[in-house]
Amino acid sequence: MSTSHVIIGDGIAGASAAETIREADPDANVTVITDEGEALYNRILIKEFAKGKLPEAPISIHKPEWYEERDIDLELNTHVTGVDADAHEIHTHQGDVYEYDKLLVATGGTPSQLPVENSDADGIDHFWTFQDARSIKQHAEECEKGIIVGAGLLGIDLAAVCGAQEIDAKYLMRGNRWWRYALSEDGAEIIHDAMRENGVEPVFESGVDHFEVDDDGRVEAAVDPDGNRYEGTWAGVAIGLDFNTEFLGDLDLEEDDGIVVDEYMQTSVEDIYAAGDLTQYYDTILNDRAQNGSWGSAKEQGSVAGTNMVADAEEEAFRWVSSYSITHFDFPFLSFGHPTRGDDEAERKYSENEWRRVAFEDGQLVGGVLIGDLSQQSAFKQIMREELQVADKKELLLEKEVDVEEVKAQAPQAE
Repeated sequence: MSTSHVIIGDGIAGASAAETIREADPDANVTVITDEGEALYNRILIKEFAKGKLPEAPISIHKPEWYEERDIDLELNTHVTGVDADAHEIHTHQGDVYEYDKLLVATGGTPSQLPVENSDADGIDHFWTFQDARSIKQHAEECEKGIIVGAGLLGIDLAAVCGAQEIDAKYLMRGNRWWRYALSEDGAEIIHDAMRENGVEPVFESGVDHFEVDDDGRVEAAVDPDGNRYEGTWAGVAIGLDFNTEFLGDLDLEEDDGIVVDEYMQTSVEDIYAAGDLTQYYDTILNDRAQNGSWGSAKEQGSVAGTNMVADAEEEAFRWVSSYSITHFDFPFLSFGHPTRGDDEAERKYSENEWRRVAFEDGQLVGGVLIGDLSQQSAFKQIMREELQVADKKELLLEKEVDVEEVKAQAPQAE
C-alpha cells in the first residue's frame, strides 16, 4: 500500500520536500496544498520585479505542469482550517478531507501589521508574496513620495524599490542605524550613504505613531511618536512575520516563536514535520535552537524533511550555514550564519565601501556580515561547519585573505 504524504505550503521548503519525496518513493501519494493562487515562484526575484527591473515571466519556478509530470497533486487556493493528528486528517475551508501518513507544515508567515491607526489604509503594502510585489510595483509607479518602515533585510528591499522607481522616500527606523543587531555604526553608515545616493533618507530614533489618510482612505503621511509628519502617498512596511500556524491550534505541538523541530525536522507530534521560516530548529553547529528565514535554508530544510518522511529512509540531519545577499547597491552585501547572535565580535573597515564583522558564541564563529568583498564567505562557512574555537583568533579572521588551514592549525574544534 502506497504512503500518503501531504505538504501544506508551496514555498521553496514545501516544493523541495515534494520533489525529494517523489525521487525517493516513486509510488508515494504526494499532495501539496497552498492558499496561494500560483505555483512556486522565486521570492528572491520578486523584489527585482517590484523595482521594475524584471518582467513577471522569469520569476515563476514551477508551472502546474511540473507537478503533473511528477504525479504530485497541487491544490491551489486551498486554505487548511484544521489538522486531526489522531485521525491523520487535514480539513480545508471547502470541507475537503485529506488523509496522510506523513505531514509537512511549510506555511511560512504573513507580514506583521503595525498596531497603529490606519495601518491597513490603501497605499500601504507589505512585502512577501508575488501578489504583494505586484501591488508595490503599481503603487510605486504612481507616487512621488514614499515612507519605509522596518529596519531589517526586507525593509531595505522596499527602500531599493523607492530608489529604482525614483521615489523621494523617508526610511523610519526605531534605532540609530539600519539592522542594528548585526551592524555597528561604521558598517551601517556604508548602507545609509548608499540609501541617500538613491533618494532614500534614513530617519533614526523614529517610527510610526499613526498614519494619516485622505478622504478616500488612501495614506498621505506617517506621524512618528514625537509628532513629526512625513508625507507619502505610498508606504512599505516590513516589521516581521506572524507565522501561519493558526490551523494547528488543536494540536499538542511545541511552539516557541515558531514550530519547534529537531535536527530531522520532526515536530513534537508523531508523523508531523515542519520546514522553512516558521521553524525553531535544532542547529547541530550551534548545539542550540535557531531560526533562519533564508531561501537556501528553507530549501535545505524541505529536502531534509522530505528525506526523513519517506519510510525506511536513513535519517538525515539538517546542518547548514545560511547566507543572505543584497545586490541593490554598487557594492555587494552578504550576511552568513546568525549575525545577530553572539557574546563577542570583531570588525574592520578596509575602504569606503568595504567592511567585515564576525560574531562569536562560546568561542565559535556563529555568523557575520561582509560588505564590499564577499570572497571570504566560503572560508567563514567552513570555519563554522568545523566548529572551530576561533574567538581568540580575531586577527586571522580579519585578514583580507583568510587562510583556513592556518586558522585550523591554531584553533581546536569545540568539544
